[in-house]
Amino acid sequence: MNQKTKFPSSYAVIIIIIIALTLSSCSTLSNNPGSIATPDQSSTNGLFDPASAATPLPARPSYAPGQLVDYVAQSGDTLPALARHFNTSVDEILAANTFIPREATTMPQGMPIQIPIYYRALWDTPFQIIPDHAFVNSPTSIGFNTAAFVASQPGWLQGYRAYVGGEWKSGAELVDYIAVNYSINPRLLLAILEYQGGALTKAEPPVTRNLLGLYRPFWDSPYLQLVLAANTLNNGYYGWRSGALIEFEETNDILLRPDPWQNAGSVALQYYFSRMFTGKDYDLAVSPNGLYSTYVTFFGDPWEDSFELIPGSLQQPELLLPFPSYQTWNYTGGPHTGWGTGAPFSALDFAPPSESSGCVPAKPENFATAVADGLVVRSAVDGLALDLDKDGDERTGWVVFYLHLATDQRAPLGSDLKAGDKIGYPSCEGGRSTGTHVHVARKYNGEWILADSPLPFVLSGWTPHNGLDAYQGTLTRGGLTITACECGDAYTAISGKYP
Repeated sequence: MNQKTKFPSSYAVIIIIIIALTLSSCSTLSNNPGSIATPDQSSTNGLFDPASAATPLPARPSYAPGQLVDYVAQSGDTLPALARHFNTSVDEILAANTFIPREATTMPQGMPIQIPIYYRALWDTPFQIIPDHAFVNSPTSIGFNTAAFVASQPGWLQGYRAYVGGEWKSGAELVDYIAVNYSINPRLLLAILEYQGGALTKAEPPVTRNLLGLYRPFWDSPYLQLVLAANTLNNGYYGWRSGALIEFEETNDILLRPDPWQNAGSVALQYYFSRMFTGKDYDLAVSPNGLYSTYVTFFGDPWEDSFELIPGSLQQPELLLPFPSYQTWNYTGGPHTGWGTGAPFSALDFAPPSESSGCVPAKPENFATAVADGLVVRSAVDGLALDLDKDGDERTGWVVFYLHLATDQRAPLGSDLKAGDKIGYPSCEGGRSTGTHVHVARKYNGEWILADSPLPFVLSGWTPHNGLDAYQGTLTRGGLTITACECGDAYTAISGKYP
């Protein structure tokens, strides 16, 4: 049985005391100079009084180097990411909060801490647009029927069709298709389509070849625009989640730096809107009167649900390498995207031994395996999802995602597998591939979990580390280190057996 690491009991007691003291205060503003007058999402859920909607949000003050500021942990926070957001170090955060163990993975939502801050100029709005659980295709999207909702609206999306994956799909089916593959909440995708294209209220889409203002040759249909949007949103979300994205530019080359107190879902939308807007258009989109207002109009205030997407001190269950333990395969792809391009760097690639390179059929004995006990809840050319809690829903708990499994002998929907059972054959099916391999990634409650992070993607004791770019990087176990390479040579060979 996998033993979960928990914070010591004294840590929990301290947290309860701190929270109690915090909640006992009736002051709107903290005495700490790091606080700022922002919408109180515990009472107004982030929605400003319309009468003051045009009033600019107050700016953060200039802080003395290393000054301690108050921060309340948000779902999915990790110490390395917080250190990047606040321009400080993990060591300094730990020194200021001695109750946090150095080995802590994720911070408990709502935990008050103090962070030494080193000021950066040009911080963007502190307004939080959407909580992370409403960004990700998470448990909070369970029960939402995209098709029924779109059918109830008069907009053009109801009659939209596109030929995707060898079949015609309706507008609602396309939204769900993107929501599942990118793991983005369908409500958010619908709100974006409405905000920029009137998809739910207008009889016809705007007369433009790029509905969402995203430019890529031949990607100008509403469906492909939404694909680009989903990919861009994930780049922003997981860039902030990892701490890699701390600044970006508007279309007019104006530098933006997300407010350090921001959450990943809101930064993702800031990043997304910076790709097509500038000036007042950008300011409006990320304000209470922008996308947030559109979302609330159709789906209600997302901040009313306090669901904790990523719990504190989250631990990965024990996972095996995705091939028989008695075989030796090659580590051909270090941390790279789980789906799409760019972030999240959540996936790893493994290729079976072969006498020739390229897309060749795997030998009968070289099949991919289940990394843990689980239920197959999705099985298609676009991927297989192994649900480890076996509740039948890909949006809850731990899920391991497989890509490039051959259609022939791929485990069918509903298969109840044990760790090490055959799940299918590696191939080049399902997206672009330079050679036969299997791609594996993790999700928790719908969120892609980064392979190299405080919660590493450990497989049979091997721990991944990022390289300088996608697909590069290493695996380490004990004193052994293997460097990823598509070449599949002897230096990339890896076995599930311990020496």
